Amino acid sequence: MRRTVYNEDHEAFRDTLRSFIEAEVVPVYDEWLAAGQAPREFYYKLGELGIFGIEVPEEFGGAGEESFKYQAIISEECARAGVSFGGSGVHVALCLPYLKAYATEDQKKRWLPDFVTGTTMYAIAMTEPGTGSDLAGMKTTAKLSADGTHYVLNGAKTFITGGVHADRVIVCARTAAPTPEDRRFGISLFVVDTKSEGYAVGRKLDKLGLRTSDTAELSFTDVKVPVEDLLGEENKGFAYLGQNLPQERLGIAVGAYAQAAAAIRFAKEYVQDRTVFGKTVASFQNTKFELAACQAEVDAAEAVCDRALEAHDAGELSAAEAASAKLFCTEVASRVIDRCLQLHGGYGYMNEYPIARLYADNRVNRIYGGTSEVMKMIIAKNMGL
Repeated sequence: MRRTVYNEDHEAFRDTLRSFIEAEVVPVYDEWLAAGQAPREFYYKLGELGIFGIEVPEEFGGAGEESFKYQAIISEECARAGVSFGGSGVHVALCLPYLKAYATEDQKKRWLPDFVTGTTMYAIAMTEPGTGSDLAGMKTTAKLSADGTHYVLNGAKTFITGGVHADRVIVCARTAAPTPEDRRFGISLFVVDTKSEGYAVGRKLDKLGLRTSDTAELSFTDVKVPVEDLLGEENKGFAYLGQNLPQERLGIAVGAYAQAAAAIRFAKEYVQDRTVFGKTVASFQNTKFELAACQAEVDAAEAVCDRALEAHDAGELSAAEAASAKLFCTEVASRVIDRCLQLHGGYGYMNEYPIARLYADNRVNRIYGGTSEVMKMIIAKNMGL
């Protein structure tokens, strides 16, 4: 079936992006994998290409687009090539929505122009050691100084993607204690300069997958954050975080679908070239049936993603619908990628083959942005259960 979710402008962007990936990423991707991160200089190239400014208003140097579909195309093309843009996805997909929605005009003037060029890279720090998905349980604090000029930030964060290269980090911290009625009360957001005294990057975490994204531990020891760098209103941070979750989960759903589609592509190419017992692996009925079953699942995931993308652009994607899309697409991807790896035989277990990297990269999709179990809770609650 012909996809109708993208128009001519989207497809022109896809062509440009595909050429860029083939020229600038594929030839050096093995070096990035060995280093465990994309080089900082690569982000300047993304800035020059306009990747970071697609959804930034024109007055701040961006293209002023409101559609999330361009980010979906980036996910699809990276997956197709078996690569990623390192930790820079967080810069746009997770951080930009908060800056656009809650930054003051003065803050936007200060932050967004360098955001667009990649001169200032952003990450977001929510998760803490020992709290996981329970954001209301965070212990990091930000106390207003006696003279009211700055906050004093203390605490630690973990699993922070983009944390090594980040120049500014949106840090979630407690500015007030939770109330008996609402344990989510008292959380605020701060856009913290990583050059601040007392700010420290700890270990760059050694992950199973997503090897080119710099994921780190962060710590804050009496870090002074100017009051001008408070994002939005004090004590309303938890509500802000919740408002961006549907888009975050949609992005994960699209990425998972794209990985599953890429897995079929890699497996199809492999089985057509590989010979066993004098015949190509593709000629065996089992191979045909396995890939056909995978294709049917990916077709369904594509339909779910496309419907969700349209709903999101129309401002109609609910939290439960986003959770459903994430749950379905990530579960489909896990099955499809596993079956496609199996068709590679022993070579599928070798990291030199993109299917092996996909297998490792895909696993986190059912964890971050809310686990599959959390998605089921959201969906069940929406069902009145």
